[in-house]
Amino acid sequence: MDTQIERIYTKNGRVAQQIAVQLLRLKKGGKLPRIDDFVRAFNVARGTIQGGLRLLEEMSAVRLESRGHLGTFLVDKDQSLLWKIADRGALVAAMPLPYSRRYEGLATGLVQIFEEMKLPFTIAYMRGADSRIEALRSRRIDFAIVSRWAAEKACRQYDDLFLQQSLGKKTYVEHHGVLFADWNKKKIEPGMRVGIDPSSPDQRDLTYAECEGLDVKLVEINYMQLFEQLESGQIDAAIWNLDETAGGSHWGKGRFQKEYVQNMSLSLSEAALLIRRPGEEVAQVLDALPVQKINQIQKEVLQGHRIPHY
Repeated sequence: MDTQIERIYTKNGRVAQQIAVQLLRLKKGGKLPRIDDFVRAFNVARGTIQGGLRLLEEMSAVRLESRGHLGTFLVDKDQSLLWKIADRGALVAAMPLPYSRRYEGLATGLVQIFEEMKLPFTIAYMRGADSRIEALRSRRIDFAIVSRWAAEKACRQYDDLFLQQSLGKKTYVEHHGVLFADWNKKKIEPGMRVGIDPSSPDQRDLTYAECEGLDVKLVEINYMQLFEQLESGQIDAAIWNLDETAGGSHWGKGRFQKEYVQNMSLSLSEAALLIRRPGEEVAQVLDALPVQKINQIQKEVLQGHRIPHY
């Protein structure tokens, strides 16, 4: 066992552990609660609180500065060490099943960055943004990876959610379009059977928008069975991210006919990190993510210059 961490298993250490949880949520430069506030919160003596703060400084987990009557401020902190001291456990994210090279690249980038940050991290793979959002709200995960469109919609729907970080265009998908069972078709027409996946806000909302005003039949599908249902003729068309279809596939491909649907698809191309409120400790970690480096790793996986690792 790390001899530094062994120091937590003392009276002052146990209080230091509780304080560490508080400091995970505090931004650098922020003001610490008063000693009396800690005393009331943890029900221990002032000396024990002071000993806990001193221990965190001795372990180089934090650097504090007393400014007299103004209080004590957090000058610097080692987030990974504080995380370890607080015994926070692995940070858990949920993202789509890695069926595409783009998702593999995103997962690879996140895993590598968290390894470099020395923070325990794991990814759960869940089909459908609604499932990931529900897992976030029920506290089974710490943050959800969804499209920016789905994240913004969820934040409007639920007060306890917050879009913490957007990773940029084409980090989630490259572009959406319409797939047709008939190679010659280029747009959705009246009378068509159009596949819709109720578990995917992105696919569902695009489908409703593109089919608005058209006399079509919406057929519920699971996106994992989409190609099979096109092949068998159970549906005539379905909206999908076209960059992930098999190269040179024999299905017809079409662009969105409505300008506002084309604009909607732009926000659907961005990966977004969605957290619960207040969630300051998770927000602090995600704020520190080097987004450009994650993007570069994803790009290298897409180009075949890096082997996916997640």
